[in-house]
Amino acid sequence: MVYRTERNYENLNKGIFPGAGRFDIPILRPELTTAENWISFNYAKGCEEPSEHGVHFFVDDYQFNRIWAHPDNYLGMMARFDTVCTPDFSTYTDFPRIIQIYNHYRKHWLGAYWQAHGIKVIPTISWSTPDSFAWCFDGEPVGGAVAVSSVGTQASPESADLFMAGYNEMLRRLQPAQIIFYGKVPAGCEGNIFHVTAFQEKLKARVKGKKEPCNVRDGVPDD
Repeated sequence: MVYRTERNYENLNKGIFPGAGRFDIPILRPELTTAENWISFNYAKGCEEPSEHGVHFFVDDYQFNRIWAHPDNYLGMMARFDTVCTPDFSTYTDFPRIIQIYNHYRKHWLGAYWQAHGIKVIPTISWSTPDSFAWCFDGEPVGGAVAVSSVGTQASPESADLFMAGYNEMLRRLQPAQIIFYGKVPAGCEGNIFHVTAFQEKLKARVKGKKEPCNVRDGVPDD
């Protein structure tokens, strides 16, 4: 990592990391996680047992944009947790491509910055259309844990197909040992999956008066 002391610009004064691909996306090293309890970033500050939890960022971007603006303010909090996912800055298919790539870069810069400070980090994998495969896996580690979310991806056959195309490409390229899966797991998703119940799933279960689904690893309930 290279440190710079001049005026802050996109956090480059804090570090420039070895990069991969055309856009020099900061490279993350592979990690495995033992965390079985996961909370979203917006609940991290009040977590009473952070060492027993992992933190994910499957919430709206406005909930965590501040960690990019002030990364040092959150180092101490992130270090308390067993595992931290990289932020899920959005790469929606209708976003201009440059914004999608910028968000992929920001996600990886923060992940590399956290790893440089001794925090266990696993990457949140995100893609848009198949064109994004040219860069959306740059910097991702091979053979470690990853995090993905299906929330909002199953609204139409077209979006469901896009999700499966990216998911299968992730399996092919990254060969993940663990997959932290936030949201309902669509049929056909393979791998060593640990299911994290999404807020939307919990809400639907409450409305229907059913027991909330538990976290599931390989299709077997934890309890």
